[in-house]
Amino acid sequence: MTNLLLPLLQTVAEHTKDNFVKKTRQVEAVQERFLRDLLRAYQATELGQKYEFKDIRTAEQFRQRLPASVYASYVPYCDRIAQGEQNILTPDPVVFFNLSSGSTGAHKLIPVTKRFQNSLRRPNLTSIGFLSSALRQRGSKFGKAIATNSTQLMGRTSGGIPYGPASVGVLRMGKFLCEQIFAHPFETLQAADSLTRHYLCLLFALQQPDTRGIVANFPMLILRTCGYLEQYAEDFIRDIDKGMLAPWLQLEPELRLQLERQIVANPNRAKQLQEILQAEGRLTPEAVWSNLAFTVAARGGTSDFYFERFPAYFSKTPCFGAVCCSSEGAFGIYPELNSDASILAIESAFFEFIPQDQWDVEQPKTLLPSEVKPGNYYRILMSNYSGFYRYDIGDVMEVVGFYEQAPLIVFRHRRGGLLSSTSEKTTEFHVTQVMQVLQQEFDLPLEDFCITLSDDVIPAYYLVNIELAPGKILENPQQFLDRFDRQLSAIHTSYAVKRINNDQIPPPRLRILAPGSFAIMRQRQLEKGVPDSQLKFPHISEDRNFLAGLQVEREVQLSVTPDQ
Repeated sequence: MTNLLLPLLQTVAEHTKDNFVKKTRQVEAVQERFLRDLLRAYQATELGQKYEFKDIRTAEQFRQRLPASVYASYVPYCDRIAQGEQNILTPDPVVFFNLSSGSTGAHKLIPVTKRFQNSLRRPNLTSIGFLSSALRQRGSKFGKAIATNSTQLMGRTSGGIPYGPASVGVLRMGKFLCEQIFAHPFETLQAADSLTRHYLCLLFALQQPDTRGIVANFPMLILRTCGYLEQYAEDFIRDIDKGMLAPWLQLEPELRLQLERQIVANPNRAKQLQEILQAEGRLTPEAVWSNLAFTVAARGGTSDFYFERFPAYFSKTPCFGAVCCSSEGAFGIYPELNSDASILAIESAFFEFIPQDQWDVEQPKTLLPSEVKPGNYYRILMSNYSGFYRYDIGDVMEVVGFYEQAPLIVFRHRRGGLLSSTSEKTTEFHVTQVMQVLQQEFDLPLEDFCITLSDDVIPAYYLVNIELAPGKILENPQQFLDRFDRQLSAIHTSYAVKRINNDQIPPPRLRILAPGSFAIMRQRQLEKGVPDSQLKFPHISEDRNFLAGLQVEREVQLSVTPDQ
């Protein structure tokens, strides 16, 4: 049954993709139709009556009548929905709350109805269509994949509505579709313990030599999965040989029994894996799955830093962005492999763009998709079936071109994600570009990094906090720091101007952190309630105590200025 359904899914996905491509040739009409349908469906809600949706006829009237909004303006409504009130933001019952990660700010609860969830299935299906077509052009094909996201709820509201990460809602409401795509039983995702869940997904996928893909929210999480494949190689081989589950796995008895019924001893496969381990000294995705065709992870922003480490595991496997999205909805659909640019998801929301000169205006003048220009940065407002209207999520996007009439967008950084010793406004995108270059120049993979500010000098100097990849040594830290300073000056004019002669920003310092430092930081985030599948680490922080308590192996000062 599964073998028949997967090709059918590909056919439907490619047909959906073809229809989407046609609609990119009439973006204005598609967006107007989406807005009209949204307002008509939601006109009887409390918010719909407040703003008289029934009388709005054009996009211009909509923009004039409703103010641009942020999450704080929806908190009172969401609180009432959480207590069980209905017809507040949506006419349909709220069946789930998407809980934002909270890794870059406070948690948010986003209402999810079946109608909203259905509106998000289309961009996901469209992205599978693009992926399937792209793989065929490479002489490869789409197939089953590993995905290690949890299906565990984080709780229920006082009104009994379940909540959790957006991926939990997607998985639980789309179980049948997921079962056709995953290379492991759906029950593997029910394990609450993160290591146990990853181990189980890998164990069952290793039983299937024809596994084609690895899927995670962020590239850092794919690297973690690769690390587990190496670290527990002998355990995997033993369990596959005997058809058993390792006794150290943290599993509830009933779930363990379910999974033990599904695992079968496979001595031949175990022998193959043992031979790979003996020949190469480790297990890697491309070695254990010879037909591996794709990875899927978020692109743009800080992702390129982690992609620098992908060649250690993926010599030929491309990475696909799938859907650019957040807890609040879908923004873009990726049409190509190994590309950071996604097509505006014109069927999933009504979009407006805030140009940079309007970012500090309380009620900014916005542009429609047809009015944006390549090379410019914008914040996006979205209105969709979540019941949020003209909602500013705070993500900064660069428009890099057009796909037919639809903007091609690349995520750059979060609004407010700025570092300033004086007023230079250094972004995560700036420092990620720099660290990506330095990894290449020094042939030195980093485990991770975070740029902070000193707390004992005014004006503050930059602290370049790095952790080296296991077994690596930085031979010339002074030169590394000098190149950081020069490279940041080269791409960030405001920093360069203020660094001249050290008159406004003092010389930066390098801190080499002890091995395991960023693992400690990630554990701190998990303890704050950030789900492991949503874990993304900030690479700049104005919190002077953000890295407090970590061991500094060496601190290096820079004594030269960028122009010397």
